[in-house]
Amino acid sequence: MYDVVGVRFKKAGKIYYFDPGDFAVEKNDYVIVETARGVEYGHVVIGRKQVGEEDVILPLKKVLRIADENDCIQVADNKKLAGEAFTICQEKISTHALDMKLVDVEYTFDKNKIIFYFTADGRVDFRELVKDLAAIFRTRIELRQIGVRDEAKMLGGIGPCGRVLCCSTFLGDFEPVSIKMAKDQNLSLNPAKISGLCGRLMCCLKYENDNYESARDVLPDIGQEVLTAMGTGRVVSVNILERKVQVDLYEAERVIAFSLEEIGPLEKTV
Repeated sequence: MYDVVGVRFKKAGKIYYFDPGDFAVEKNDYVIVETARGVEYGHVVIGRKQVGEEDVILPLKKVLRIADENDCIQVADNKKLAGEAFTICQEKISTHALDMKLVDVEYTFDKNKIIFYFTADGRVDFRELVKDLAAIFRTRIELRQIGVRDEAKMLGGIGPCGRVLCCSTFLGDFEPVSIKMAKDQNLSLNPAKISGLCGRLMCCLKYENDNYESARDVLPDIGQEVLTAMGTGRVVSVNILERKVQVDLYEAERVIAFSLEEIGPLEKTV
């Protein structure tokens, strides 16, 4: 078992585990840690706990120290510089007439690198742009192309439901979403109604999918013949949420709703 704390570097970013060592790190503290990108400033969202070897990526990186006031000032300064770098980069993109959209700019905590996030329909030759930016900022430059879902996560916004986007508030990772999930939930297949601001299928289609799949395992299929207290009939519709089925009764010549407990499989005669 390993002692770890969960650290997040962005508001709704992925949570990474770090070794707290001898530091009295608690939830909601801010810490300085070593990452693959260098030294970073992160927010502790999971307090000290023990996890198994299968839950961590070894070797486990350590917490360097608990952040102090000077670190907070440096982070605020980095954000201000990132805003200025955003404006400069946009001007250079226009100068080089590049078909790309700048989304965000981020300084690493130690100012060792500036990361420019952008979207584009295809590959972009930004070699001259990198040269210009390196000459201006005199530090390492990274241009990182992201997808439309990542763009929505960074920029935020209001979804069709009227709430702030899930991806920009609490979703750490994007999970696969398919049109089959919309079909299973009897939703309209109109793309305008099941797509988010990013233009992709809404992440919330995944939330109830497991419940719908488990319900379908016990409910009869549409068209299946079933036995009820009022005689035999054919299933014409299924209400998954209420676990009820509409049965077209052969003898009564009408459709009646039954709960799952009130129907049974039709016995076959040999």
